[in-house]
Amino acid sequence: MLTALAVAAAAARGRIDAAEEARLVAVLMEAPRLLSQALQLEDSIRVLAQDLARARDVLYLGRGAMFPLALEGALKLKEISYIHAEGYAAGELKHGPIALVDEDTPVIIIAPSDAFFDKTMSNMSEVIARGGKVILITDEHGAPHAPEGARVIVAPACDPLIAPLIFAAPIQLLAYHVAVQKGADVDQPRNLAKSVTVE
Repeated sequence: MLTALAVAAAAARGRIDAAEEARLVAVLMEAPRLLSQALQLEDSIRVLAQDLARARDVLYLGRGAMFPLALEGALKLKEISYIHAEGYAAGELKHGPIALVDEDTPVIIIAPSDAFFDKTMSNMSEVIARGGKVILITDEHGAPHAPEGARVIVAPACDPLIAPLIFAAPIQLLAYHVAVQKGADVDQPRNLAKSVTVE
């Protein structure tokens, strides 16, 4: 809704022309179909969740619009599976988070094939060089570039405008299935019931 409002405001203010407005509207209209495709990843995500459920700590990395998704992924994993998780901007990896990378700390990297892809792949190489176990969430264009040893979740390719919507689905499914694997009650996370029902 907010993106549609922003497109309408940009058109009304003359910031985009009619052709760009039509393109952006068409991109937004694709979101429900692509989200449906992303939800079809559930079986493969369930398999990955079995290993991730054994972790004590998990790092999430993303650049640009994927950085807030890294924060969201870490938050969801903490909330419902009780695994300590932190989200970081991938560009900040060398400024501290890289010290946490080891073979026991999985690193989930969110990297659609966008303008940030190559730099994010460089970060992933640094993680792997330090023995980190990587789960890469990318699209069909990014998947062939995954290094050996990385486990890959292939989300539908999409315009960067809606990538945060599409990539949110596998991130949330992963947290959900890790929690289920651990036997946690995903409908009533401990200590959160009051915070979501009482002001």
